[in-house]
Amino acid sequence: MDNSSGVGVLDKAALVLSALESGPATLAGLVAATGLARPTAHRLAVALEHHRLVGRDMQGRFVLGPRLSELASAAGEDRLLATAGPVLARLRDITGESAQLFRRQGEYRVCVAAAERPSGLRDTVPVGSQLTMAAGSAAQILLAWEDPERMHRGLHNASFNAAALAGVRRRGWAHSVGEREQGVASVSAPVRSPSGKVIASVSVSGPIERLSRQPGRMHAPAVMAAAERLSEALRRASE
Repeated sequence: MDNSSGVGVLDKAALVLSALESGPATLAGLVAATGLARPTAHRLAVALEHHRLVGRDMQGRFVLGPRLSELASAAGEDRLLATAGPVLARLRDITGESAQLFRRQGEYRVCVAAAERPSGLRDTVPVGSQLTMAAGSAAQILLAWEDPERMHRGLHNASFNAAALAGVRRRGWAHSVGEREQGVASVSAPVRSPSGKVIASVSVSGPIERLSRQPGRMHAPAVMAAAERLSEALRRASE
């Protein structure tokens, strides 16, 4: 099969990346695997390194770079968003409350999808809203499974503490009452990538008068089931 795209430099760059798929390689290894001239292989590998598509290991060998993981994560997010609409709508209908999907972006969590309660008193979180990582059940979910250093930083000035996050990890869901906004309660559960990493939080939120001061008792099973449906959709898409 002809693997030529007609754009020579891209074809050669693809050869370099494909050669690194099996593991770290020296320049000589790249030359042997790709059939490229040594100066060409070196020039392409260094250029790809500049764009973080290629990196180096402790021995200075070329390896696949971190940008590839970031791009794969973005592709996973597209699959997640494509699935989220019906799942959030079903969660809204089951609970009678507004449902949201949050992802972490730096020091904020961003609502990337939502299904609003159609009428009556409700908590409205528009898609694109940036909310704090210091309060709310979704913030707890997005912090609870972070590495210890990042979790410790996230707990600075937070409305919850490490013991609360340990409880979140133990039971698999989080709830909050008046943390993010007075009078609002919420319940959240983690969405996991095929590798098991927590990449998003599914939530329902609404007035404390309806959700009570123990909203997890009312809605945790439905929220966890919705999160698992999204996680399963990502697993199927990766197969």
